[in-house]
Amino acid sequence: MIEKQKTILAPVTVSGVGLHTGQTVTLSFKPAPEDSGIRFLRTDLQEEMFIEADADYVVDTSRGTTIEKEGVRLLTVEHVLAAITGMDIDNIIVEVNCEEMPIMDGSSKFYVEALEKAGIQQQEAPRQYFDIQETVRFYDEEKDCEFIAIPADKYRISCMIDFNSRVLGSQYATLDDIKEFKDNIAPCRTFVFLHELEILLAHNLIKGGDLSNAIVFVDRPVEQPELDRLAKLFNKPSVEVKTEGILNNLEPYFANEPARHKLLDVIGDLTLAGKRIKGHIVATKPGHASNVKFARHIKKLIKKKIAEQHIPVYRPDEKPVYDINDIKGMLPHRYPFLLVDKIIEISDSHIVGVKNVTMNESFFTGHFPNEPVMPGVLAIESMAQTGGILILSTVEDPENYSTYFLKIDNVKFKQKVIPGDTLILKCSLISPVRRGICHMRCIGYVGSKVVLESELMAQIVKKPNL
Repeated sequence: MIEKQKTILAPVTVSGVGLHTGQTVTLSFKPAPEDSGIRFLRTDLQEEMFIEADADYVVDTSRGTTIEKEGVRLLTVEHVLAAITGMDIDNIIVEVNCEEMPIMDGSSKFYVEALEKAGIQQQEAPRQYFDIQETVRFYDEEKDCEFIAIPADKYRISCMIDFNSRVLGSQYATLDDIKEFKDNIAPCRTFVFLHELEILLAHNLIKGGDLSNAIVFVDRPVEQPELDRLAKLFNKPSVEVKTEGILNNLEPYFANEPARHKLLDVIGDLTLAGKRIKGHIVATKPGHASNVKFARHIKKLIKKKIAEQHIPVYRPDEKPVYDINDIKGMLPHRYPFLLVDKIIEISDSHIVGVKNVTMNESFFTGHFPNEPVMPGVLAIESMAQTGGILILSTVEDPENYSTYFLKIDNVKFKQKVIPGDTLILKCSLISPVRRGICHMRCIGYVGSKVVLESELMAQIVKKPNL
């Protein structure tokens, strides 16, 4: 069954305090059209600009995940993103009147409740997945963090943390199905060690912290005067350290709530990869910095997979659309300048040609004869001739026309073309053919590797005296 994309039925708003800025923040979720993805919008700025949930926009991971586009910054987006993915939503607009998301209780619970209140609406467009087909390993040496992605029929996450601390050692959490997010992961709050809390306070940060949005682990002896100071600082009658080494500001919902919250962060940060994941993610000692690095790694794999889907498949035993004799009937070129041997695909908007590169080519006698390499200009000429056939196929009498270059742009030579290579040339229209002018984007492949790229503009002109 084909899964469809989802958005929300109606706008919904939540309000809270920004953890680090201390400002009161109003955040609104709004429905969004198909294929638009997750986008943020700062409503406190005059110029309207959307910031896409994209790992490439991450600029800071020191106190949460911060994204920035063209100077517009948004802090601590991970809990919001986790809620959106956890509620199975693909397209949504997140409007916020401050540079920071409201911390709420340090979890995704209130965001999930708001999205539930808004209602979920199925859209018509199919959902696109990054389907993990083989094991992917990623190790962040700097943070000693490892991610392993394993093929699975749905999105699963396992998370192990180890802080080498007397009060918080190793913990493990798992999410077998994203449908379990609401009850088992969303309520899990962030946590902090007391010594980290003191550093943040000393730097005038966590202005919105009030001991109700984080589990505080105490990893050193604390005297009563210091506890009294903390109670006053966070407007509490009193605080004490429980036998488990946790301040009595909060009661944990789960014995492994820290591991579950780290899993929540992984979901939020991996949303920045830009596509739903179908596979089992195993994270060992994750953190925002490593999560984002892995999200970028996944994004690269997604781009590679998309590119591979567009690589033409050449089967030598299949009959071509045009063989060499057909091509000679369309192009005026002849040896040694007829540089396309077959056309294997053609449509109104694209064409795929084949050039078999052999040692018998005339240019190899003078172009690096001891290390033969096909001249780049001739590889481009092969592209041009392939594209020329596309444009000539639009007229009834192609033999009465010639094709001429008008412009060549953005040429990139990425790999040598040598004898024995089969050069596959794909040309796609950038804009419709008008008045005999054709603007194309062309890519040359050897196997699955891109060896050259260019944008070509050409025109067909009727031959004189006809």
